[in-house]
Amino acid sequence: MSNLTIGLPVYNAMPYLPETIESLLSQDDSDYKILVINDGSTDDSADYLSTIKDPRVRVVHQDNKGLTFTLNRMLHECETPWLLRHDADDIAYPNRISLNKECIDKYPDAGMFYTLARYYSNHKSFGTFRTTAASPKVLRNLTRSGYLLAVCHPAVTLNVQKALSAGGYRFNLHIEDVDLWWRMALEYDLVHIAEYTVGVRHNISSTSSKNIQHQSINALYVQYLLLSQLWGLNPLQYEQITPKLAALQNKKELRFREHIRQANMLAGDKAFIKAAFHIGQSVIASPQHFTKRVAYELGSQKIAVNGVDPKLFAALSDTLWP
Repeated sequence: MSNLTIGLPVYNAMPYLPETIESLLSQDDSDYKILVINDGSTDDSADYLSTIKDPRVRVVHQDNKGLTFTLNRMLHECETPWLLRHDADDIAYPNRISLNKECIDKYPDAGMFYTLARYYSNHKSFGTFRTTAASPKVLRNLTRSGYLLAVCHPAVTLNVQKALSAGGYRFNLHIEDVDLWWRMALEYDLVHIAEYTVGVRHNISSTSSKNIQHQSINALYVQYLLLSQLWGLNPLQYEQITPKLAALQNKKELRFREHIRQANMLAGDKAFIKAAFHIGQSVIASPQHFTKRVAYELGSQKIAVNGVDPKLFAALSDTLWP
């Protein structure tokens, strides 16, 4: 009996969904289940899902509830000890299942596994997802020091019971993943698999593309919650604290991220001249962040983390924790 389920939340995932499903059904290890939750799609996703006859695939339909609700339902509905996360517009490389099974056998007490990921478009890769590649001990120490982990959500395999014990997913703020990582890292071993197993699609309509500035504030909110726990302080409510967190936003970094994301998507669409323009704009926005990104791609950067220096929070402690 399989010990692993692929969890696939679907919301208006056409025209990419068939390619995604094909990649999941073409793994070099065929012993797994696929749990698809269609979150009230209004496009042709439900019609396409009805054509899938593979017995490994179970499709659940629900009214639109949002991603966080869907992910938590996936954890509760999962019938295996391990849930491999995947997104409905991304591509699984053929060895994704087999690599995770090897690690499950080797580290059965882990809380989570995660791999490397590449950006993907038109059957080609354009750059890599910035990932905190480190041992479980280093990941825990980074979290205890107040930083957030850079982990690609669709490259993760969760121990279902441990993810639920950590509180599952919280917030409909487009940062439900990074909020779970710090709670998992403090309690369980997170094991990095130094292999590329996922092609992550950047497209104009994706949540991350639409909400980059909003996500930045929300990520600071998650770091604020982490620091509140580490420092034994009582956090303010989201509506109270987010206006104050704006003071910690790095405007140059945001402009850099917006341009580099545009460049990535345009390169994927083979619009190379426009992509080059946005690369130039990213350099102008923040030469420091551009240099760091290049260093990461070349493998010469130190361990990548997310969030700002916790000292910046401490300097505003009277305002953030009145």
